Amino acid sequence: MSLKDTLLKKIEEQRPRTTRLLKEYADVKVGEVNIGQVIGGARAVRCLVTDTSYLDPNEGIRFRGKTIPETFEALPKYPGSNYASVEAFWWFILTGEVPTEEQAAEVIADFKTRCEVPDYVHDVLRAMPRDSHPMAMFSTAINVMQKESIFARKYNEGMGKMDYWDPMYEDATNLLAKLPRIGAFIYRLKFKDDDQIAPDESLDFGGNFAHMMGVPKPYDDVSRMYFMLHSDHESGNASAHTIHLVASTLSDAYYALSAGINALAGPLHGLANENVLRWTQKFMADLGDKEPTEEVIKEALWATLNAGQVVPGYGHAVLRKTDPRYQSQMEFCLEHLPDYPLFKVINMIYQVAPGVLKEHGKAKNPWPNVDAQSGVIQWYYGVEEYPFYTVLFGIGRAIGTLANITWDRALGYPLERPKSLTTAMLEDIAGIK
Repeated sequence: MSLKDTLLKKIEEQRPRTTRLLKEYADVKVGEVNIGQVIGGARAVRCLVTDTSYLDPNEGIRFRGKTIPETFEALPKYPGSNYASVEAFWWFILTGEVPTEEQAAEVIADFKTRCEVPDYVHDVLRAMPRDSHPMAMFSTAINVMQKESIFARKYNEGMGKMDYWDPMYEDATNLLAKLPRIGAFIYRLKFKDDDQIAPDESLDFGGNFAHMMGVPKPYDDVSRMYFMLHSDHESGNASAHTIHLVASTLSDAYYALSAGINALAGPLHGLANENVLRWTQKFMADLGDKEPTEEVIKEALWATLNAGQVVPGYGHAVLRKTDPRYQSQMEFCLEHLPDYPLFKVINMIYQVAPGVLKEHGKAKNPWPNVDAQSGVIQWYYGVEEYPFYTVLFGIGRAIGTLANITWDRALGYPLERPKSLTTAMLEDIAGIK
C-alpha cells in the first residue's frame, strides 16, 4: 500500500472520532482559562489539536506516541547511515505507522520526482540584496512558488470539502521535497560566492542536502538527525501555530509555510540557537586558557548570574527535564567530537549549570533545551555562518507542520478565530473598580 493510500485509510479512520467529539462532547471543559493566560500569550491554554506530536513536561517530545529514542530505533535506517531518512520519517509523521524499508525507499523515489526548484526561484534569490538575511531569502523562495499550488488551483475550480486534504498533501510533499535544494542554494549563494554544487540524485533528503552544502560525511547524518529532531513540537509554538493559523483560512501550503518561517526568524523562537552559540563562544573566550573544570565553570556561571544575566539555552516553556533533543545531539558529539574544545565547555556547562540554577532559585526549569547543543555541531563541521542556522531549523520544522496542515484539511478544522476581551472587561472580571 502506498503512502498516499495509507494516509487516506488513516484519514477515514480519524474523521468519525473528530466528528463525535464535536457533536457529543463540545461543551466539556478542558482546563480553566485565567487572566494571566489571556494576557500572557495564551500560555498552556488547551485549545489546539495535533496528533503528530505531543510535548510531555517530563518525557519531552513524542512523535506519534514514540519518544525520540524510540522513534530513531523504530524507523528503518538509510543504507550506510546510523539514522533513518527524512523520507521514512515523513511517512511516519503523516500516518503514525513505521514504514518498511521498501516503503521508505518508495518515498525517497517519490521525493526525487518533486524536488526540482523552478529557475525563477533562483532568479528571485539572486535579485535580492546579497546582505539579505537567509531567513528572508528562505521565506521569499517559498512564497514565490505559490503559483505552483495545486490546492489553490483545485479550490478555484471547485471541489468538495472532504477532498481538500488531497491537493494539500500534494502541495506539502512538493514543497518539502524542494527545501533541501533551496536551503543549500541560499547557503552557497550568500556565503560561498554563489558557487553552487549540483545535486546528487542517488542520495536521500539529508544526504543530498549535505552534498549540496559541500560538507563531507558524517554531515549527512547530522542533517538527518537535525531535521527530524526539529520537525515538530506540538502546534502551540510560534512557527507551528502560525502555519496552522494561516492554513485555517484555506491558504495553501506555500503561504502557510512562508508565514511560519517568518515566525521562526524571531529571537524568541528560531534565532535562539544562534544566540546560545554566540554566548557560549564568548563564555569560552572569557575563560582564556583555563581548563573547563567543574570548579572553573561553576565560578563563571555564578559571575554571569550575579551580573544579572541569564544562561541561554537553559529553561523551556513546557519541559521540566533535559530536552531529549539536546540528549540526542550530545550523544552524537560524544561519539564524533568528544575532544572538541567548544563541546567540552558546553558539556561541562551541562553538568554544572542545573545545580547552579537551582541554587540561584530564579529558573523554573534549570535543564538545557535543544538550542544549548545545536550550534556546536554545525560549527564543528564548518558551517560557521550564524544567520543560516535558522534556515536549518526551518527545513526541519516544515516536516511536522506540513503534515499537520494536511491533517487539518482532512478533518475539516475550521478557521481559527479566538475571542478577544478589552482590558476594561478583564478589570471588571477581576473585580477592579
